[in-house]
Amino acid sequence: MTYHKTSLFDSDLQELAALAKTLSHPARLAILRYLASANTCISGDITSEIPLSRTTVSQHLQELKKAGLIHGDIDGAKVCYCICHERMNLARKLFGGFIDEICNSQVNACNSAVVDK
Repeated sequence: MTYHKTSLFDSDLQELAALAKTLSHPARLAILRYLASANTCISGDITSEIPLSRTTVSQHLQELKKAGLIHGDIDGAKVCYCICHERMNLARKLFGGFIDEICNSQVNACNSAVVDK
């Protein structure tokens, strides 16, 4: 029996960790930024916008798609990629809530040594 220690944590933390893992590569962030700036679905080759090989970009697109952050719909011989706004809004909510929780904590034994910037 395989036992994953991640199951000891609540579902929001598990989801947040999975999203953080997906977003932890700058190429994936660049792909998301490009898709968002295009303001439309991108069909065809986006490697001209990302300084990596077509195969590597394709692998990053698959990771983003697996996480649900983008849609990849087949359009003939091409795939049309676009941002999944519903999933991105969930990511914003999870990350924002987590950061707010940490920043708003009133109990911090190190307060005297920490300077707000």
